[in-house]
Amino acid sequence: MIRRVVKKMKKEEIEKIKILNFNYELPDERIAKYPLDKRDDSRILIYDNHSISSSLFFNLAYFIPQTSLMIFNNTRVIHARLIFRKPTGASIEVFCLSPCYPAEYNLNFQQKKGCSWYCMIGNSKRWKDDVMSMTLFSDKEIVLTAKKIGIKNNDTIVEFNWNDDSYSFSEILEIAGKLPIPPYLNRDSEEKDDFTYQTVYSSVDGSVAAPTAGLHFTDEVFQKLHDKGIKTDEVTLHVGAGTFKPVKSEIIGEHDMHTEFISVSKDTIKELRDNKGKLIVVGTTSTRTIESLYFIGKKLETNPSAQLNQLTVSQWDPYEDNGINISPQKALQNILDYLENNNMESLISATQIMIAPGYKFAYCDAIITNFHQPQSTLLLLISAFVGDDWKKIYNYALSNGFRFLSYGDSSLLWKA
Repeated sequence: MIRRVVKKMKKEEIEKIKILNFNYELPDERIAKYPLDKRDDSRILIYDNHSISSSLFFNLAYFIPQTSLMIFNNTRVIHARLIFRKPTGASIEVFCLSPCYPAEYNLNFQQKKGCSWYCMIGNSKRWKDDVMSMTLFSDKEIVLTAKKIGIKNNDTIVEFNWNDDSYSFSEILEIAGKLPIPPYLNRDSEEKDDFTYQTVYSSVDGSVAAPTAGLHFTDEVFQKLHDKGIKTDEVTLHVGAGTFKPVKSEIIGEHDMHTEFISVSKDTIKELRDNKGKLIVVGTTSTRTIESLYFIGKKLETNPSAQLNQLTVSQWDPYEDNGINISPQKALQNILDYLENNNMESLISATQIMIAPGYKFAYCDAIITNFHQPQSTLLLLISAFVGDDWKKIYNYALSNGFRFLSYGDSSLLWKA
């Protein structure tokens, strides 16, 4: 239920937060290298009114009130890692981060002969200015080439071409690429990761990391939720490689958040506007998407005819004092009016939002999420939501055998 008015926060205070205050000792043996055989057999920690208990994930519906609305991120992880081998034997990894041209994800994936992407390059010193190629075998032999054509914000722009226009770039990636699993798993991706590192509801290609809070859900869990009268809806945020990026600066004001694509349909925004029950958001990616809507609606309050590129949420938007303070519901209505006036069925934008202690949540009553890395922006988000109790939550998890990170156990956190 939307009931809070978002108040202004002081940016300079947020910027001075020390990331070292969000550290804890995570033994390697507590990091789940593989998922459980059955997704919903994972454990779930319940944090409610400063108290902690635990259960198994297949009991989730018991802990969600009737008439609640749950929001999921329907993004799907792509085979973003392309391994080229040079005639010298050197191996060059081209990690596709986000589309350059065409810039729109769906259009880029539909290209039939060529496209370009922003990429990270592994073993980059071995790749000069030559064109690399690899031969693929599907129904026929296909040659895929890669050429560096520029650099932007430390990312290399790579142009891809292939010699068979019966294949889209989406299909080329599926054949040639490898699924990117988190580096902290300390292992290569395996064939079974193609299934286990996708949520059962993933449907929109674009991520280079899974929205891992959703990995525990099964058809049986969804059936129990629906039987109880709990509504579900979806948003899209394509998770970038920055989700693995550690905070290396001493204070968060010196850390640059990565920008990620978001898409929210008009119907979903109406559902959020009209929701009278609790709002439970599945994962930090869904949380960042939903909370970004407030600041997009706030931009439209003063500029209702803004161009889409003017609606991108910057890292510090939540903490800027611009004298504008509207209700969360009014922000959603502003977006709906904008979509209606521009004959659009979905809001397509981008967000760089940083949610840190001091942030005032506009929409979320509860978050379902895994246990995150020490000194990460994800842990900052959790601390913003539950306050200093994040230490109590993580100490409980460590002391009671919970499994950590992407393939680990889950938690249901009610706002402190």
